[in-house]
Formats: sequence, structure tokens, C-alpha cells
Amino acid sequence: MNKQDMALRIRDGAGYIAALDQSGGSTPTALATYGISPTAYSSDSEMFALMHAMRSRIMTSPAFSSNQVLGAILFDRTMDAEIAGVSVPTYLWQERGIVPFVKIDEGLSPLVDGVQLMRPMPKLPALLARAVERGVYGTKARSVIHSANAIGISSIVDQQISVAEKVLKSGLVPILEPEVSVSSDDKSEAEIILRDKLLESLTRYFGSENIILKLTLPDTVNFYKDLSSIACVDRVVALSGGYSLKEACQKLALNDTMIASFSRALLDRLRVDQSDEEFDAALQDVSDQIYAASVKKIYA
Repeated sequence: MNKQDMALRIRDGAGYIAALDQSGGSTPTALATYGISPTAYSSDSEMFALMHAMRSRIMTSPAFSSNQVLGAILFDRTMDAEIAGVSVPTYLWQERGIVPFVKIDEGLSPLVDGVQLMRPMPKLPALLARAVERGVYGTKARSVIHSANAIGISSIVDQQISVAEKVLKSGLVPILEPEVSVSSDDKSEAEIILRDKLLESLTRYFGSENIILKLTLPDTVNFYKDLSSIACVDRVVALSGGYSLKEACQKLALNDTMIASFSRALLDRLRVDQSDEEFDAALQDVSDQIYAASVKKIYA
């Protein structure tokens, strides 16, 4: 796989990044929304098989097209799986022209200083090596900010940067995701602390290396615009964070330099009992809305 072509597509392409990386904790909810209840499976392996079938249906749909989708973030089990007899990363890039990423964090630690850091990642070196072997372009690691605690937010950014440095050394491009919870009582204040900490830290740690930022849609329009102009930042992408598709697209359309990297807002209208025609039409309608908000900066 040609990494230079992938880099150009992510940096300069018109579209959005699909987040298909639901992991163990969020998989039952994603399956339930899709119409598969917990009674349909009796083990983790059965649950993940059903989730892979759902993701495969999305990735093979004509509505999941490089005309609108720049990249896709995968769960590591999905990265190791196959579609149509080839590995999922190979399928995405060679058959669909979509750049593959992989989620690398192992979930969240308990709340301390108003934030949830990422759990220790003892399997990270092996995971990064597998990702490189499979032709993955980049990674994503998520932590969560619940309140405007400067000590906690500083710890979040420091940990994100530490993990990103390991990713870069492996030859992959990191997506840093210090999510600010949309239910935070002081979300705006937390966003100020986070932005200032990122502005102060990114140029100090990343020179000619390139990263991607995945951030919660801000309360103030274009609040993260200065981050997009930092030399090391390829893109600033937005997570939907529990907002509905309508809310997320309305907010995204107002932010000039952000594109989407939605998960729940992308998948909420898809159902297991839809015919292929109904499924593809629903996915296309959602994709059209996310693309319009990301690229055309309109919400219809």
C-alpha cells in the first residue's frame, strides 16, 4: 500500500473519516441499536462475529464510497479480519480507496482530577507491529475530559503525546482524541484549557512529524481553528460525542476547518432487518449529510 498516496488523501482529500471502532464495552450498545439484542449471542466471540458482519455490510455497501469517505477507523479485531478473502485494511484501500486506521487504546481508567486517562497499554508494541504489517496508515487513542480541571487536562494531553510518539516511531500516523464530554457542566471552560495546552505542547513535541486531532465539537464556533494551522497537524476531525446526527452536522457545518469522524451519528439509522436497498439508502442519506457538513459546510 502506498503510504504517500494515503497521506495526500487524508491531508487534502474532501470527505470525512468513518469511526467503525466500537470495542468490547460499546459493542453491545451498537448491536442493540442495529437491532441485535444481547440474547442473540452468548459469548464475546459470537458478539464480535455479529459486529464484524455489521461492519462488513457497511464497508461493502456502495454508499460507503471514497467519493465521500476518506478513511475508516477499525477495531483491532476488525483489522485482523477479512472481507472477500482479503484483510480488511487491504480491502479498504485497494478495493475502495479508503485509508485504514486502527483503535489502539484499551479503554479508560477511573476518574481522577476530572478526567479519564487511557488504561496502560502493554500490548501496544505488538499491536503497532501488526498494524504496520497489515498496511494500516494510522492509529486512534481516546481519553475523556469530564470537567475543567487544569491538572487533569494537562495529564490527558501529556499521555496522548506520549502514546503518539510511540506510534510515530513505528511508522504510523496518530489520531489524538482527548474528548471533552458533551455532558460536562463546564464544557466551554474545559475546551479553553485543552486548546491552550495543545497549542503550547504540539509544536514542542512534533516538528516535521504529522498528527491528526480528533476533538469534540466546540461550544464556540471555529474555536479550534488555530490548531489546524499548526504545521504538524494534518487534519482536525470532530467526534459526534453523543449528539444526534442533526445536532452534530449543524455544529460541524459552522466550524470551517473541521471534518467529521462520527461513529454513533453515522450508524444510528442502520438496522439488521433492512433490505440491502433500504440499508444502502439509509447509509447514503447519512453519508450525504455528514459529507455536506464536512466539506460544503452546509446542513440541509
